[in-house]
Amino acid sequence: MAPEATLSHLHRADGSATYSHNGYCIIGAVNGPVEVMRRDELPEEATIEVNVRPAAGVGSPKERHLEMLLHNTLRGIILTRSIPRTLVQITLQVRSLPEEETSCGVSPSLIILPHLLHTALLALLSASIPLSTILTSTLIAIPANSSPLTSPTAPDLLRAKPIRSAHVFAFSADGKMLLNESDGTFNFEEWDEAAETAEQVCCRDEGGVGLGEGMEVDGQEGGNLDVWLREVVNKKVQWETRWKSAK
Repeated sequence: MAPEATLSHLHRADGSATYSHNGYCIIGAVNGPVEVMRRDELPEEATIEVNVRPAAGVGSPKERHLEMLLHNTLRGIILTRSIPRTLVQITLQVRSLPEEETSCGVSPSLIILPHLLHTALLALLSASIPLSTILTSTLIAIPANSSPLTSPTAPDLLRAKPIRSAHVFAFSADGKMLLNESDGTFNFEEWDEAAETAEQVCCRDEGGVGLGEGMEVDGQEGGNLDVWLREVVNKKVQWETRWKSAK
């Protein structure tokens, strides 16, 4: 199933994005750079605040853990020193989840993490927050009795149970690993193979493992997540600069 993204649709936010993939739908909003409270002000860089809101109920330790992972990852690509003494506030609202999420045998925090990262990045791009690079992320699951699954859906994970280990990786545009979160039982060789597969899915244009026929945006088929993300941004730029070609 192709990821779907809509940018800059919330009028009361500096930047916004809605991201849908594999049964997840997440709305992201970014406000910033804005004035920061004196107690949170950093003299030489911006303060980053990340809020994750669940689909139902109030936040739990799961959301706090996700906020920490997102904060640490996004801080590595936001040019905080170019906007010192300001606040960049990122809010991610989970709108819908797949029904099989809680019974698929993988930590819900790991499954949703790539979707949260992509939503946050698209919202940051929509808000024109200065970034040093873009990032892409994917989930690799290793079942006990079959080959590894790349970017699996919750039903895929449910059918492949038991899952021995699951890994979430995030890479920058130049292939630098920005995030590595793993859960389960695995050895170094399995982790290394999962990391290589994830890098191919996320960043390599040629000779890599793409996401198949489903990876397309507005009819434009791409080979991996990096190609897809650039296609989304390119469509947005073309829309914003349409006045230049207007007669």
